[in-house]
Amino acid sequence: MIDLLVVGGGPAGLATALYARRAGLDVTVVERRHGAIDKACGEGMMPHTLAHLDTLGVAPEGRPLRGIRYLDGARRVEAPFRAGAGLGVRRTVLSTALQKAADEAGVRVVEATVGRVQQDASSVRTGGLQARYLAAADGLHSPIRRSLGLERPGRGPRRWGIRRHVQIAPWTDSVEVHWAPGAEAYVTPVAEDCVGIAILGSTRGGFDRHLEEFPELAARVHGHAHGQDRAAGPLRQNVSSRTAGRVLLVGDAAGYVDALTGEGMGLAFGAAELLVDSIVTGRPGDYDRRWRRATRRYRLLTAGLVRAGAHAGLRARIVPAATVLPGVFAAAVNQLAY
Repeated sequence: MIDLLVVGGGPAGLATALYARRAGLDVTVVERRHGAIDKACGEGMMPHTLAHLDTLGVAPEGRPLRGIRYLDGARRVEAPFRAGAGLGVRRTVLSTALQKAADEAGVRVVEATVGRVQQDASSVRTGGLQARYLAAADGLHSPIRRSLGLERPGRGPRRWGIRRHVQIAPWTDSVEVHWAPGAEAYVTPVAEDCVGIAILGSTRGGFDRHLEEFPELAARVHGHAHGQDRAAGPLRQNVSSRTAGRVLLVGDAAGYVDALTGEGMGLAFGAAELLVDSIVTGRPGDYDRRWRRATRRYRLLTAGLVRAGAHAGLRARIVPAATVLPGVFAAAVNQLAY
């Protein structure tokens, strides 16, 4: 019998598999897609995210990131990372690096679509496979989470994201966050000749229409070639629990507030480590409590910023307040970065 069956071969699923192999577990990953997996993503990795990758022996190529910069018209404020650089990495590059590490670690990958999940006191079964535990890393709109009745109705503002790669030399070594009345645009250098632009907002629509809300940014990238747009949402996903018997949720499947603070990948990797430790120590029931404790700071700060951003008066004060109180802004950025 397999020790751990991971459903989903994205970064969260592969990180879970790698942590499991480091712990000596027999692991199989089930993923329906072939090759490097792309999705809408800001692609900026915080220093604590890189620490997880270093632990797992994964070193994707990218562009070093010095910090975070907020821009709102003429107002600008920047917070450098205090204990090391972040990294801008294309999602497909990260996916390829994780897949290579998983292959070298002896992780079995099966290209298939799983069906109904069944479990008893000693095992979980799906898609003709049987394991002691199952890690559901099947994404923001996790079918496994839904089938187990772990979803809860969304509360608060609904937000969507859309990302485009633009073929232009990066003009910054930070993640730039451009603020407009109804949206933010995140500019992340990901290669010598490419930046990723991810736009988050409360309305759906095409990338070009959203980019019009950021005239300075739109003028800078006008006329440059670009890749295919990727969209995702609604971003907020409420979950009653990260565990249901022998099934444990990880990554976006475990619940999501918003991409505003850029912590998604780091949280996924941290949760992967907690999930595996909970299994190895024979205390899978502790995983939900440990997940809540580990993500509490992110959930509180991100939810607060999203709520403030939904109020026109408060939203207009976010960047000015950060400009007047740069020390507070820097402290908040570095709390999230580490």
